[in-house]
Amino acid sequence: MDEANGVSAGGQANPVGKSGRGKAVKLVDRVFDQLLERIRSGNYPADSRLPGEHELASLLGVSRPIVRDALARLRDQGMVYARQGAGTFVSAHGLPTTQLAYSPVKTIADIQRCYEFRLTIEPAAAFFAAKRRDDAAVQKIASALADLREATSHQLHRTDADFNFHRSVTEAANNHYYTASIDALKAHIAVGMHLHGLSLLGPRPGLEQVFQEHNAIYKAISEGRAEEARDLMQLHLEGSRDRLFEGRALDLSF
Repeated sequence: MDEANGVSAGGQANPVGKSGRGKAVKLVDRVFDQLLERIRSGNYPADSRLPGEHELASLLGVSRPIVRDALARLRDQGMVYARQGAGTFVSAHGLPTTQLAYSPVKTIADIQRCYEFRLTIEPAAAFFAAKRRDDAAVQKIASALADLREATSHQLHRTDADFNFHRSVTEAANNHYYTASIDALKAHIAVGMHLHGLSLLGPRPGLEQVFQEHNAIYKAISEGRAEEARDLMQLHLEGSRDRLFEGRALDLSF
């Protein structure tokens, strides 16, 4: 049954009473509100591609016609736009003019401060990701992990895949504050990830070890082991920081 207009899979119209139409309308309203919130909170930034209808339907627990109607409403309001053959993208129209941002990295101490801040949010995000994950969220983490696996097999470190993995974990937590924070930190995190990646190159199996750390986090989240996911993310970030700074802490008191 098509939830939006009462058309069966075979194409024949089916009578839908007021309660059926009302339920569909409420579902469209809910999906519209959820997508609008994700756009305005920065989960889907301007000019980024939205997930496809199938993925959104799975993520939000509704049918594709409901998602289609909600997307049509967003298009009517100028919040999203379609690119022929490419999908639906977020428009800058209607987005807040001020977004969460941090001062740029200026010193090596700022990189350590960034790790310090990440340690306060990412382990918690991994915990909630294991609690709240769905198939679409787990698949997104797995996709980033696959990119890391391929790079590792060629003795390369891909900062973009590394960041996508960590961002996908925050998305799986279904808390836009985590995702908005890591998006605001993207440039800062990239500096630390790049330097950390350079430190892993060489005769020691550093890249493989870091891949296994990511893999363990993924498994804990996908299997719903929340406490373990939190602890593994904590150890991973601490290990990354310590490998980069060779275990030495900078004086951040001034």
